[in-house]
Amino acid sequence: YIMILPAFGIVSQIVPAFARKKLFGYASMVYATASIAILSFIVWAHHMFATGMPVTGQLFFMYATMLISVPTGVKVFNWIATMWKGSMTFESPMLWAVGFIFVFTMGGFTGLILSVAPIDIQLQDTYYVVAHFHYVLVAGSLFALFAAFYYWAPKWTGVMVPEWKGKLHFWWSLIAFNVTFFPMHFLGLAGMPRRYADYPMQFADFNALASVGAFFFGFAQVYFIVGVLIPAMRGKGEPAPAKPWDGAEGLEWEVPSPAPFHTFETPPKLDATATRVIG
Repeated sequence: YIMILPAFGIVSQIVPAFARKKLFGYASMVYATASIAILSFIVWAHHMFATGMPVTGQLFFMYATMLISVPTGVKVFNWIATMWKGSMTFESPMLWAVGFIFVFTMGGFTGLILSVAPIDIQLQDTYYVVAHFHYVLVAGSLFALFAAFYYWAPKWTGVMVPEWKGKLHFWWSLIAFNVTFFPMHFLGLAGMPRRYADYPMQFADFNALASVGAFFFGFAQVYFIVGVLIPAMRGKGEPAPAKPWDGAEGLEWEVPSPAPFHTFETPPKLDATATRVIG
């Protein structure tokens, strides 16, 4: 949960920028984030349903885990509502943000299933848990971090990352990720335990498919480091303007790219939303 909270902030910045709309339900987003942060402290034993926990404890942690899906659903609804009827374009940061919403929502649904103690006892330590964990964690940290990189990289490197590179990286990663981890749901439902070095032949096909997907997913990140990150860090590319994204808001877009070490000589005068310098 501590890894997903920054991702929520990142996506809540990027989606309005490329939908060219204000974030839908800003106050509810803030309360939802705070609710997730608070509830995350009281759900930890949903990992321990199979340890002989008393039924009272199982019920408490089961309901607490179910409850955390409510503010999470609020956030997903608000992101979708922000995109609804917006003037959307799909540059690399937006693709990664939408990919985050899609993959994270799928992972959230499988987590809601695992929150039910009787089901969790059956699926505990199976590949279903591995699939769920990666759907929320790879989306929660990796996809959101890539969205943040493509969104803010022009500001701190001074050059634009070519769109074709960002889109190739996105589609390559998204497809390979789903090829890797989606079959694991079926392996877990069929009863294959995790952390096993060998398995019966009826599990071989899905494991082979997941292995192929994992190699491709890893190669995609090698491509990102070699083909995207290193050239950008070396300043190779088209010079970035101060505000490369039309709908972006925030004071970072009011200074040149790359941002100077000393941002403002005098405190800037802000508009009513405190997001734009006047004059």
